[in-house]
Amino acid sequence: MPLPRLALTAGEPAGVGPELLIRLAATPLAATLVAITDRALLQRAAARCGVAIDLLDDDGSAPPDRAAGTLRVRHVALETEELPGQPDPRNAGHVLATLAAAADGCMAGDYAAVVTAPLQKSSINEAGIAFSGHTEFFAERAHADVVMMLASPELRVALATTHLPLRAVPDAITAALLTRVLRIVHAELQAKFGLRQPRIAVLGINPHAGEGGHMGREEIDTVIPVLGRLRAEGMHLLGPLPADTAFVPAMRPRYDAVLAMYHDQALPVLKSEAFDRTVNLTLGLPFIRTSVDHGTALDLAGSGRADPSSLIAAANLALDLVARRATHPSSPPRGEERGEGPILRETPP
Repeated sequence: MPLPRLALTAGEPAGVGPELLIRLAATPLAATLVAITDRALLQRAAARCGVAIDLLDDDGSAPPDRAAGTLRVRHVALETEELPGQPDPRNAGHVLATLAAAADGCMAGDYAAVVTAPLQKSSINEAGIAFSGHTEFFAERAHADVVMMLASPELRVALATTHLPLRAVPDAITAALLTRVLRIVHAELQAKFGLRQPRIAVLGINPHAGEGGHMGREEIDTVIPVLGRLRAEGMHLLGPLPADTAFVPAMRPRYDAVLAMYHDQALPVLKSEAFDRTVNLTLGLPFIRTSVDHGTALDLAGSGRADPSSLIAAANLALDLVARRATHPSSPPRGEERGEGPILRETPP
């Protein structure tokens, strides 16, 4: 049986991404790995890591096995040779070309999924290209409404807003946004994670989820009405919950995923627990995309010492999702049907 073809992007050439790809290729991962990047960049990364890698031109095939230490390459040339730790805006076009090739290849059926290494957003912006991140780039490329989720084996967290200044968050949390995000999260928990009736814990925006309006009215005016309407559609929603108690051990068995209102509301909890096992997953795309949960680690670039654990976890999750899609393309598998209990209709204390 042919192995699934995973597209890999190296992200920022001067960061740890190329070295992480080499470390991943050295494992016996059961997939045809196709690196979409510059061949010479990978050769230099392998030398820095002290890892012997056999780089092969990608011919589009999917053989039934892969030897550890082999990596196929779809060559996309750098504009200028990388200097580890020092991103060069001249390579911004190269980085974006690799993302476009991966997305287009997934949508054409050439790859089963894409796994991305970290990139340097500032370097792309310094090249005069407006760019806010992988998630937004893939959404625009695929003409899709998307949601960012970070997942570890113990916890899944989706974000209502991503890279916004904190002062901009309350105005961004509209009824339309919350409705769209929750519908995407609900549908993707069913489709990707096999949950027939997913239970989603929704965090409040304010401390103590507004304390009944005494610490802000966003919960009363926006969040609670949206949750009520979506519960009427059959969604199992818990909250809005105070963020300071939503993650305590006694609460964890009551939900399958958390919707946080802003980036730093929940991600510190997730990363403090499982930094090396957390995966960034884009919900709502017409293809599977996973990524590391960390940045370019410029201080480690070129040392060959960067930890590939998060990239390995991202590749494994991508393969799990590919296998579930192939086995159960339209319905979640039995035995993974958490969330069958009554609808949870809780409001803040």
